[in-house]
Amino acid sequence: MATLLYRLGRTAYRRWPIVMVGWLLALLAVGGFAATQAKPFTTSFAIPGIPSVEAAETQKELFPQAKSADQEVSGRIVVQAPEGHTLAEQPYRGQIDALTQKLSTTPQVAAETPFLNPVTAAPAQEKQVVTESTKSGTPEAVAKANAQALSPLSEDGRTGTISWTFNVTNALDVKPETQDYVRDAVKDASTGGLTVAAGGTGMEKFELPSGTSELIGIGIALIVLVITFGSFVAAGLPILSAVIGVGVGLAGITGATAFFDLSDTTTALASMIGLAVGIDYALFILSRYRTELRHTDDREHAMGRALGTAGSAVVFAGLTVVIALSAFALLGISLLTAMGLAAAATVVMAVLIALTFLPALMGMLKGKAFAGRFRKEVVTDDRDHAAVNGSVRLASGIRKAPWLAAIAVVAALAALAVPVKDIHLGLPSDSTASVGTEARTSADLMSEGFGPGRGAPMVAVVDSRDLNNSTRQQAATGEVVKWASSDPGVANAQVVQSNSSGDGAVVLITPKTGPADVETDDLLERLRAEQPDVEERTGASIGITGQTAIQADVSKMLNDALPVYLAIVVGLAFLLLVLVFRSIVVPLLATGGFLLSVLATLGVTVKVVQDGLFGIFDPQPIMSFMPTLLIGIVFGLAMDYQVFLTTRMREAYSHGMEARDAVIDGFRHSGRVVVAAALIMISVFAAFAFQDNALIKSIGVALATAVFLDAFLVRMVLVPAVMLMLGDRAWWIPSWLNRILPNIDVEGESLAAQGSAESHDDHDLVTAGSARD
Repeated sequence: MATLLYRLGRTAYRRWPIVMVGWLLALLAVGGFAATQAKPFTTSFAIPGIPSVEAAETQKELFPQAKSADQEVSGRIVVQAPEGHTLAEQPYRGQIDALTQKLSTTPQVAAETPFLNPVTAAPAQEKQVVTESTKSGTPEAVAKANAQALSPLSEDGRTGTISWTFNVTNALDVKPETQDYVRDAVKDASTGGLTVAAGGTGMEKFELPSGTSELIGIGIALIVLVITFGSFVAAGLPILSAVIGVGVGLAGITGATAFFDLSDTTTALASMIGLAVGIDYALFILSRYRTELRHTDDREHAMGRALGTAGSAVVFAGLTVVIALSAFALLGISLLTAMGLAAAATVVMAVLIALTFLPALMGMLKGKAFAGRFRKEVVTDDRDHAAVNGSVRLASGIRKAPWLAAIAVVAALAALAVPVKDIHLGLPSDSTASVGTEARTSADLMSEGFGPGRGAPMVAVVDSRDLNNSTRQQAATGEVVKWASSDPGVANAQVVQSNSSGDGAVVLITPKTGPADVETDDLLERLRAEQPDVEERTGASIGITGQTAIQADVSKMLNDALPVYLAIVVGLAFLLLVLVFRSIVVPLLATGGFLLSVLATLGVTVKVVQDGLFGIFDPQPIMSFMPTLLIGIVFGLAMDYQVFLTTRMREAYSHGMEARDAVIDGFRHSGRVVVAAALIMISVFAAFAFQDNALIKSIGVALATAVFLDAFLVRMVLVPAVMLMLGDRAWWIPSWLNRILPNIDVEGESLAAQGSAESHDDHDLVTAGSARD
């Protein structure tokens, strides 16, 4: 591989116009296709096959004219009178009348949809519910409780709701103009002390993340690169190549919506990862190129050497990230698969850009690549094994007491990981939106007026088609209501819909707790556990659905898939690292360190996101997708640093250096670059904490934390400490395995033979003199 990359580097350097034109054409072609063929992104989190979705499908069979729970796109306005007043008083009642009048012409809502003032609608609805319930034998007290559970007006008369369903099946199909119409109506009604807020799935803003985060990350990365290279021109090159790679990657992802359903967070995820790895990969190759220039005046040869050594590390580092992200496909979750493959494609693009565009850029700039210096260049010669820098001092300090360093790191990471035991997964809703947003305000107002459970309804679908007896069918439905009502976590349960044939019913279950509460998930688990007994007693089939149940099922499925995913990713990457380093111990150490860092990161995320530590987040469940994404991304990035550091250690060891000295030498030549790369990644990820999208925001914070813990504690302290303790044993591999493994030459040993002979090969190479131009 080293020889192949060596030739690629020289060719790209020499034929730089062709390479650059090729990338320009690729960007225009992919961008043009995306601009003309792209479709909207999706916001659906449902996973086919989960119990709640199956129940929703049964609901559709029983009520073919109605939308099932997984296709309902809701709108809701909550109104609240000032404290000490009620909505029945003027001017509030008149303001709400004007509001409902304007809402009656809301676009994308069926013409027959009633928009009623809760003050006038509540008494009529209560009378109807009580009358119908008492006719069927329900005690009057229970009937009144049922009526209040459905009432659009709170018991104190201060809070009311106006609810409707949009005439679409996907929240993204609600046009911004429609949402603006509703918000204008809300704004007009919000006068004289009346509080009005809009919420519901159809009122969510689905805007692609702004470029502010990328600009912040790029700005900090530029500062780190200027300090690293001491040259303004060189500092801009990794950023330029990374931006080109991300541009092609994002255009490709946008164009892929013509063929696949992709989440609205996919582009932000791909941008975040692509930008970080793109800068890092270019940084590593450019740093090696600068080092090679100390050995030769032939810049083309130096570029070939840089790609043959650092480029090999980049290929395998990128491959670990791609493996981790592509392994999402093995979980069988289509939306997560699409997100993983899209991000993996962006990483592939980053690798290709680093291996072709960057050398071509060097070929174009030639001697001006490191222009604009503001301080003397500091580069450690590869042949200088005695130079002392900050990385050497760190490694030498660890060498004095490696066991103490290892114990300290393990203890610190273990302590940070403790909160993982309390992790609570969930999906975004109005109740988890940022405080101050209209969605969160509407959820808080409704919780205050009607109780937290009003925002977390569940639906029990009763299918009694197999009973073939109207009396038994009615009794089965009544038994389901009685069963659900008996649970201590249920505030109310009642039949809200029956089909004309009498063999299907919908029971609305209102919990006592909100959608973001652990107790609500516990309630769903209890109901599901008791469901088989109720089905056996009644002879009817029961399924529990609704947005609350769907979100809980998605979260549970993702949580259950984590161990499988972790085993797959770690197993595949372990095999890859054995192949790269020809060692059993180093891959074990690399993966073991990753497990520590990812558990510690999840622990920190629980405290920061779930518990609201530092005030960065309002306390809320951790997004269901976040742990899976975190594991995949962090594993790939952790292996990046492992490869970058350990290849230099392996290179020194394979050239005859004593094992412990090789560890120090690896730090001497790669430590500074790895620190710079980690700082860049941390800045890029942390910048995404400024996004409004809760999932992207939490991923940004978690990834920044993970890179800090893994790069500075695991890769820079724990791994070298253990390797220093083991010495030669760190590179142990069974002789039989060593014989059958292919030699991929990541260290670039085969390049020693390339030397001067190949550097003067006829038309294949330019002369050293022209390379110095």
